[in-house]
Amino acid sequence: MSDWFVYLIRTGRGALYTGITRDVERRFREHSGGGLKAAKALRGRGPLELVFQCALPDHSTALVVEARIKKWQKARKEALVRGDITLPEAGTTGL
Repeated sequence: MSDWFVYLIRTGRGALYTGITRDVERRFREHSGGGLKAAKALRGRGPLELVFQCALPDHSTALVVEARIKKWQKARKEALVRGDITLPEAGTTGL
């Protein structure tokens, strides 16, 4: 079983935020609440919608996948959300 997840949240204006966590539901509640534990990039950007999550084997892999997704253009992130593409293993060059 995985301990880490990468997730994408869509803001009210359609932007996609990428993050990692061990508990996606808790983290999404924190972001949605807009308090001190919410990411600054998401505060006041609601309504928020959790649009993607993927289990990963460990923290290191989650960090690598998160960093790579953050470098993607929005069109590629949208394709991931739609399911048109999948996440290859973090160690491959295709990510």
